[in-house]
Amino acid sequence: MSKYPEPDDGDHGALHGRIAQALAPLPLSAASAASLQQRLLSRVAQSAERHRGLHTIRQGDAPWRDLTQGVRACVLHDNGVTRSALVEFAPGASLPRHRHAAHEECIVLRGKLQAGACHVGVHDYHLAPAGSRHERIHSPHGALAFLRGTSVGNAGSMLREVVTAALPGDGPQLTTVVADSAGWHEVAAGAFIKPLWQAGVSASMLFRLEAGARMPAHLHAVEEECLMLSGEAFFGDILLRAGEYQCAPLATQHGEAYTDVGALLYVHGDAAYLPT
Repeated sequence: MSKYPEPDDGDHGALHGRIAQALAPLPLSAASAASLQQRLLSRVAQSAERHRGLHTIRQGDAPWRDLTQGVRACVLHDNGVTRSALVEFAPGASLPRHRHAAHEECIVLRGKLQAGACHVGVHDYHLAPAGSRHERIHSPHGALAFLRGTSVGNAGSMLREVVTAALPGDGPQLTTVVADSAGWHEVAAGAFIKPLWQAGVSASMLFRLEAGARMPAHLHAVEEECLMLSGEAFFGDILLRAGEYQCAPLATQHGEAYTDVGALLYVHGDAAYLPT
């Protein structure tokens, strides 16, 4: 009698186990092993060259610094014009009232943020135009947010924004786009875009990819920032998972995007992506 139980119909795990036990690795000659190693190293070098210039930040890669009690930040990117960062609020923590010197975008990754009558939840998008004033931002139960166009990371800019909040007037209107099923456009099989904000040749948008969806490789006509909000996807040979960030500078190239589990990501890049 076999020491392995007969698999029931559909019991693929038991069947695979029996097959695996009977398999033995094929011996390789020294010459074959050396050839295989060389081909693998060549493939790695080609991949590195194709992805040269892309800047990927995994969770835990970038350092965090305290901003105030219960609030800390991690700067992801600063090109001298626009700064992007993650900001984490402990339960009950807050930032003071301030007036924005530049357009600031916000996507909440976890929890909820409140500023006066404004409530921003998970995967909601919030835009504070230059000159607009935010009331005290706080999170009753804790939150993690991605900010693009923020003063976070520059002490002088943060101080000026707090001081100028005392000037009269609220400035331009704040805008919130909630995370719902509205506003999506299918741009390829299983691939959807939700426009958020456009500034000239650049735009901010959400990409939603269903499991099995693919997007073609593309050259970047403008700098592109990506933040994976949920799920995961390959961009060429680079796997981007939830909470991870990538910046693709001007003239760099992304390989084909593919996901086998589905993905939701924020992208600030070429406005040509937007549906017409």
